[in-house]
Amino acid sequence: MSDRPFAAATAPAVVDRRVAVLRSDAEAVEVAGSLAVRFAAGAGARDAERRLPAVEVEELSASGLLGITVPARFGGADVSVATLTEVFRLLATADGSLAQIPHSHVVFLDALRRQGDADQHAFYFAQALAGRRFANAQTERGGRTIADDATTLRRSPAGGYLLTGEKFYCTGALFAHWLVVRAVLADTAARPDGSPVKALVYIPRDAPGVRVADDWDGMGQRTTASGTVRLDGVAVEAGQVVPFSSLFDGPTTYGARAQVLHAALDVGIARGALDAAVAQVATARPWFESGGARAADDPLLVQQAGELEIEVRAAEALLREAAAAIDAAEFDPTGDATARASVATAVAKVAGARAAVRAASELFELGGTRSAAGTLNLARHWRDGRTHTLHDPSRWKVQHIGRWLLSGTPPPRHGQL
Repeated sequence: MSDRPFAAATAPAVVDRRVAVLRSDAEAVEVAGSLAVRFAAGAGARDAERRLPAVEVEELSASGLLGITVPARFGGADVSVATLTEVFRLLATADGSLAQIPHSHVVFLDALRRQGDADQHAFYFAQALAGRRFANAQTERGGRTIADDATTLRRSPAGGYLLTGEKFYCTGALFAHWLVVRAVLADTAARPDGSPVKALVYIPRDAPGVRVADDWDGMGQRTTASGTVRLDGVAVEAGQVVPFSSLFDGPTTYGARAQVLHAALDVGIARGALDAAVAQVATARPWFESGGARAADDPLLVQQAGELEIEVRAAEALLREAAAAIDAAEFDPTGDATARASVATAVAKVAGARAAVRAASELFELGGTRSAAGTLNLARHWRDGRTHTLHDPSRWKVQHIGRWLLSGTPPPRHGQL
């Protein structure tokens, strides 16, 4: 992709000594668990006040978790997908908004690992190990579908490129050091199927011509630090450009890897909601017809709680199965292995979405009227779950699963499978 060297790559970022460097899968899970406990304590208040988690995001950077997918030869832990999904699940159990902020960070480091050159690897992986944060600027509001992009990368007469466009749903952009923008290469011929050639452009958040608006007003995931990103002739060096369209030319786990982390977020939200329900049952009064001394003695309530535990635990198991399938496919990325990984991930995503919405809704049935008090803000679990599960339609995942089952049709290759 490069027609001249990436100047910044000759001087990789020095790792900030205040940022931990995690060395193993076990260490990553342990750190995520500790952070989750701390993040859970203020999650309700942050959501109620729509107070962006500035302190918590800095703590996330300092923890070293943002560098755990960096390949070992560059100093990272290069953790398994199984470990990565558990990290995201733990964080989402505590706070379904905060946990989504590092999603794009991990996904675009993966794109870089697959598509970047040696200089880009050295520079950007060092940035991640130093606690620098990457955020997405992919989706636009104006296209016919989410796959349509009007944002363009054009060659500049002065050398390099100019980036122009507008992106929405840019999760984590307000806290990012780097924005990763999906753009059409305007000066490049279309692909054989007639689609435009696209690239990912890695630009500093504070580059001239970049504006990020704090305008996300979703009912849920209120503190994901999302915002509209506007790009007005942003100067780009060739070394900041990574191919995107060719990611899907052959068998790949790129989409499954991105989607299994979304599934982990849903499953974490489900478990967090069920944990909140259990806490509410402990203080609820029994229904007078149950004859029990405590709400937990009501046989109908016990039945409902048991059914929820089964659904949430099933989603957790399917998440682990999907992560294992992706790990296996990354070791041997054949067409069959990657298709199986995508199908397993689709199954986990559908199950996680259902569990999140159900657990977050039935929380109030288990907790009773008291659990609906605004001061408790337990509605955040449902709002977060319902908002995040809209990310990719479950109905299409079910279609791909069914076609695979009945006809052996492999799922398509794109970032949502």
